[in-house]
Amino acid sequence: MARENRHVQAIEKITPALDEDDLMAIVAAQAVPFVLVLDCVQDPHNLGAILRTADAAGVHAVVTTKDKAVGITETVRRVSVGAADHVPFAQVTNLARTMEKLKAAGLWLVGTSDRATKSVYETDLNGPLALVLGAEENGMRRLTEENCDFLASIPMAGKVECLNVSVAAGVCLFEAVRQRRVAP
Repeated sequence: MARENRHVQAIEKITPALDEDDLMAIVAAQAVPFVLVLDCVQDPHNLGAILRTADAAGVHAVVTTKDKAVGITETVRRVSVGAADHVPFAQVTNLARTMEKLKAAGLWLVGTSDRATKSVYETDLNGPLALVLGAEENGMRRLTEENCDFLASIPMAGKVECLNVSVAAGVCLFEAVRQRRVAP
């Protein structure tokens, strides 16, 4: 066990998580920033799958909290099939403050919520954008939701109330990709 922990620590030292300043530099370098914000996602399998999808969708950075969230672990790396090494990953101390900075940089923040009045398909996902998704089970925290400019839902036709966060990320990210490809 100690040997495995040293291996994970050695990997994390090679590619440490970015901080808020690094994130804002990445955003500033993009003509049309596309960011994914995760509020307290804790399952390494979910984070790995999300990073893989984010890479495929062309996301410029994934942001999460330092506390109450999983970081880049060996499991995350394995599940991401290499995306953890390519998608800029920032861990921030204060997610609400970071969201305010993203807004100040010109990004629209669209959060997913079952309380939304519009679906993700009815929401304009063009232009500078940060999609915001909540944690497993509880979704976004109150302050995170309040910091979103818009809320969007994923229409559910079956009996289950919500999707797994990694599946929800895929639906939302690729709806944004679809809209951006057909936008004038």
